[in-house]
Amino acid sequence: MVQTDDNPGGLPKSVFDDYQTQLAANRSEFYWAVASGPFYGYNRPGATPSQPIIMNWWRQGMMGGTKAHYDGIVAFSQTDLTEDLKKITIPVLVMHSKDDQIVPYIASGPESAKLLKNGTLKTYENYPHGMPTTHADVINADLLAFLKS
Repeated sequence: MVQTDDNPGGLPKSVFDDYQTQLAANRSEFYWAVASGPFYGYNRPGATPSQPIIMNWWRQGMMGGTKAHYDGIVAFSQTDLTEDLKKITIPVLVMHSKDDQIVPYIASGPESAKLLKNGTLKTYENYPHGMPTTHADVINADLLAFLKS
């Protein structure tokens, strides 16, 4: 996910450094802010935040270890999975939204599907990163249709 010469569409490393700084400064606030904003798209105009969803995501974050989460930011942002994806031969459905504020669409969804030997890309226009929760009806129906195909 981090921007490099090989991944020019990624996010600058400073974005992930800032996540680590926020997590270290106030883990509780970090998990509340991410869930209240970009993860579920509640920072978008007209969005109606769901307090139970925000509270559940916060609860899950607070259950984990601070050091593991801190190191996890490096792992998910800087690990290049290109060669791993190329080895997968089973059918894989890659679901990604163009409005994902956590993982950039252009550098992730289409690229992942292309690297998979048998990948199918399903693109959503205005769903957040947390779309399996906010749009469970659509996501579950699409997953089921893929599994049946």
